[in-house]
Amino acid sequence: MPFLEFVAGSVSGALGLAVGHPVDTVKVRLQARSMYKGIFHCVAKTYSCEGLRGFFKGMAFPVLTTGIANSIVFGSYSNALDYLTQSESCGRTKPASAAQVFTAGCFSGLMQVFVCAPIDLVKVRLQGQTCADRYRGPVHCVAVILKEEGARGLFRGGTALALRDVPCYGLYFLPYEVTRSALTGSGKQPDTFAILMAGGVAGVVTWVFATPMDVVKARLQMSGAGGREYRGVLHCMRVSAREEGVRVFFKGLLLNSLRAFPVNAITFLSYESLMKLFYPPAT
Repeated sequence: MPFLEFVAGSVSGALGLAVGHPVDTVKVRLQARSMYKGIFHCVAKTYSCEGLRGFFKGMAFPVLTTGIANSIVFGSYSNALDYLTQSESCGRTKPASAAQVFTAGCFSGLMQVFVCAPIDLVKVRLQGQTCADRYRGPVHCVAVILKEEGARGLFRGGTALALRDVPCYGLYFLPYEVTRSALTGSGKQPDTFAILMAGGVAGVVTWVFATPMDVVKARLQMSGAGGREYRGVLHCMRVSAREEGVRVFFKGLLLNSLRAFPVNAITFLSYESLMKLFYPPAT
């Protein structure tokens, strides 16, 4: 049932996000603001000003809503891949090719953008708050955005999000499938180690390519909350490169990579475990 694949994606996404949120908060602040000299400076400033609570700002909202986003990603990917493999073999499922995996991944990235744009915007706005909290919580944040910018304001940075996620979700599933197959013997089911390693590798590889547009996305999303105002993706890229150099587009890359391995390892392991529970292998 396609519904069960969406459920598995929902649960696995929430588990993965809970593991990586503190690191994600530091990453967002480094990307969106130029007041920090580096990772350790950002961590020290956050802790001195806000305590441990500062690293978990905005976590409740994405944990509660990431189930929706991740269920769309995994559900769309799984069903698109089934469609592609079955349509080319007259209803008989066959091993997916790299092109089919990439295409299904891109499709899943496109599907989740429509739902994730407002969710991600609120998460970034809450994470980007430093000592003075402008928003009292996710509901208040949404209310302020609607009051100041209208419904369009909830999709600020949506173009950058699409430019990041559509190709990168195609890439996301490809190294996972390749690594998992390489670590699994012919005719055998992948074990826990293979799934964890494949998920971790997939996360790191994807974020290496996603980070430049992730920086642009974060800056566009914060531009309506007291940050530098940008007219769009290209304007943000030009201004950022002129003022801070090309290196600015790789801000947060180290943190993204460090966070990506455990988060995606847990996400894929949870997803695969739930799928085995929902669809027990035939004996």
